[in-house]
Amino acid sequence: MLRIRKLPIIIFALFIIVFPLVSRLIPAIQNYPDLMIFAGIYSLITIGLSLLMGYAGQISLGQAAFYGIGAYVSAILTATYGLNPWFCMVIGMIVAAIVAVLVGVPSLKLKGHYLAMATLAFGIIVFIIFNEEVEWTGGPDGMSGIPGLSLFGFAFDSVEKYYYLVWFFVFSVFVFTINVIQSRTGRALRAIHSSEAASSAMGINVSRFKVVVFVYSAILASLAGSLYAYYLNFINPSTFDLFFSIKLLIMIALGGMHDIWGAIIGAFLITFLSFEWLHFFEEFEVIVYGVILLLVIIFLPQGMVGIPKILKGLFNKKVSNG
Repeated sequence: MLRIRKLPIIIFALFIIVFPLVSRLIPAIQNYPDLMIFAGIYSLITIGLSLLMGYAGQISLGQAAFYGIGAYVSAILTATYGLNPWFCMVIGMIVAAIVAVLVGVPSLKLKGHYLAMATLAFGIIVFIIFNEEVEWTGGPDGMSGIPGLSLFGFAFDSVEKYYYLVWFFVFSVFVFTINVIQSRTGRALRAIHSSEAASSAMGINVSRFKVVVFVYSAILASLAGSLYAYYLNFINPSTFDLFFSIKLLIMIALGGMHDIWGAIIGAFLITFLSFEWLHFFEEFEVIVYGVILLLVIIFLPQGMVGIPKILKGLFNKKVSNG
């Protein structure tokens, strides 16, 4: 059974708390809290995707669709009908969960590339709907006029305020997910990943667990979509295309899909690569991502979280030889 290490979680929490304060003192990184908001939003999706792929062994290329569902449900209900944003955020998660059940029950009976193709088709269909339903979504031009978030009169109307809101959600989801991994559910998911036939023989309801984790990942993606919409106050379909689903896969592959820490590390790295470090590549950015993914698969199959283990192995080998 895996153990929960409290010290890394405490260090993580302290880093999140002090980062905006430190960024004020260093001009070169004063814009980083804004990037960290996007890293946090993406982390919500990758945590769910890591649980789905890294622990349950189910491939999904449709997470961008659930991300978009959360964003558009929240945007339409607030901008068009004037409903409370927090209520709309919950409605978005409920809608995403219902859609995930409808898609997951038949799709998760498939395996390997067949499952990947099914979720890919789902993502493409949802993207087309976002583009074509102009009356509801604004079509390719997108939706504007989405209000921001406030709670009991306190408005999250600055980068720093929204930063703490987003990372509060990320930290809460992170701790909850770690506890899920330690639970009977987590052990069942790891067993399913190893062998569905053996898991079924041990009395594990394989279908139910696969659908539950698929729905959970969809709910987190929807939450992330709502936070994205309320932060930018504008959305358009291009944000939720197939490439974004692929970018999510790169995030968890880079960080390490078999570790929840890897989900956050990967989201952090790809966010900064996209917005800060690779922008000068322009249309060649896709090629760079391809190279990164290839190098990670070849040299770091466990992702960035596997580096300490590799270094420890090299050190032990050097000591034993030396």
